[in-house]
Amino acid sequence: MATTTGSIPTAPAKAAPMIAPSDMRVIWLLLVAAFVAILNETTMGIAIPHLNEDLGLPPELGQWLTSAFMLTMAVVIPTTGFILQRFTTRQVFIAAMSAFTLGTLVCLVAPGFTVLLAGRVIQAAGTGVMMPLLMTTMMNVVPPQSRGRMMGRVGLVISLAPAIGPTLAGAVLETLSWRWLFGIVLPIAIVALAMGAKWMTNLGETKKVPLDVLSIPLAAFGFGGIVYGLSQFGGHGAGAATTGVVALVVGAIALALFIWRQLMLQRIDDALLDLRVFRSRNFTIAVIIMAIVALSMFGTLTLLPQYLQNVAGLDALQSGLILLPGSVLMGLLGPVMGRVYDARGTRTLLVPGTIMISGALFFYSTVGESTPWWMLVIVQTVMSVGLAMSFTPLFTASLGSLERRFYSHGSAVLNTLQQVAGAAGVAVMTVVYSSILYAGEADGLSTAAAGAPGARTAFLLAAIISLVAVALAGFVRKPADDAGEGFHGGH
Repeated sequence: MATTTGSIPTAPAKAAPMIAPSDMRVIWLLLVAAFVAILNETTMGIAIPHLNEDLGLPPELGQWLTSAFMLTMAVVIPTTGFILQRFTTRQVFIAAMSAFTLGTLVCLVAPGFTVLLAGRVIQAAGTGVMMPLLMTTMMNVVPPQSRGRMMGRVGLVISLAPAIGPTLAGAVLETLSWRWLFGIVLPIAIVALAMGAKWMTNLGETKKVPLDVLSIPLAAFGFGGIVYGLSQFGGHGAGAATTGVVALVVGAIALALFIWRQLMLQRIDDALLDLRVFRSRNFTIAVIIMAIVALSMFGTLTLLPQYLQNVAGLDALQSGLILLPGSVLMGLLGPVMGRVYDARGTRTLLVPGTIMISGALFFYSTVGESTPWWMLVIVQTVMSVGLAMSFTPLFTASLGSLERRFYSHGSAVLNTLQQVAGAAGVAVMTVVYSSILYAGEADGLSTAAAGAPGARTAFLLAAIISLVAVALAGFVRKPADDAGEGFHGGH
């Protein structure tokens, strides 16, 4: 019986079985849908000031257009472990893409804030299902020997969409109304939905798993409360911090009850989110590193444009262009990193990748008003390459460490913690930056002079946290090397 080693196989047909064309078509449909959903998610940050001005909203109200999106995602993703077992690939895809398309249409025609907010929530309900569906489908149909290459394409999607999103938004808002952000996405979403309706087939098997109704509100208050609480710490005024603390306390209590209930229910295989995935040491370490990488990535993508605009004095389009080269390179490197993973394993990518992320963050902790723009492009490119080297081995090694029956639960856990960690990164870095900025302005400093030390401190904090990922990177191994553990458990 052939086994897989860390070297390049000499008999490709036997060592790396071909993926059926019908399966590849489904994967490509899911990749396109995920790209559109993430592109939409990342255009809103730059648009908020324009929406506030056009709709006459105070900043704390306008921020709800991103907070509500994150909140909905945090509530929906934990339920995908159940959804992906209970319903077929086709049913889940069409439902998710229909919700996303409907939400985009509602946003496009929204007469005011309330309808626009409702549209964002509907969009997020569809988006939250898309990445777990994509990852679970890949794990079920792609042989272990080829998973790095295919997960590299997932890395391309989650890298390229955030790269294009802010730049596209900046270009659109320079000349057109904010409605065009949804007007551009809508036809792409409609085409993806139509293609899915025509070509999407069912992969894997469904089973009649019970739905524990009590777990749903516990998950909603738990994960939602934590994400919402974290999002409040970047707001203005004393009330935001108080609201944030209350939400975090409620979220922590609900999350503790949710975890306790899942531990009880998983004894009879009835858990909404099966936490036995954490029995895999490899999965647990990979998920911890993924959370830290997500914290660094989302925090930086949020804070860096604020630094560029408030401290360095650039406009929204210029800020997006500084982020663009590294992010495009990060996306393009995804499939390459996947091939390296398949051939060489985890440590070759993950150890240098986490070091590059950490190094970039430490450099950002030295920036000021006069830091040259070209230096920022280089450093952001280094960080992006580090992210590309980290994402593929983390996605592949974490889920590949699980038995097949736990793929959907592992994907739900991975995406949930990525979402919560991203929210934490945005919240922590924003509140550190904002508090120092406001204190400096109160002392009579200009926005640029007050914002520079705030940005340095926020990036330094993220850099220190990133050292945990560097320390753990060498402990993640490639599961496919261990007698095909990723396929343990069978159908």
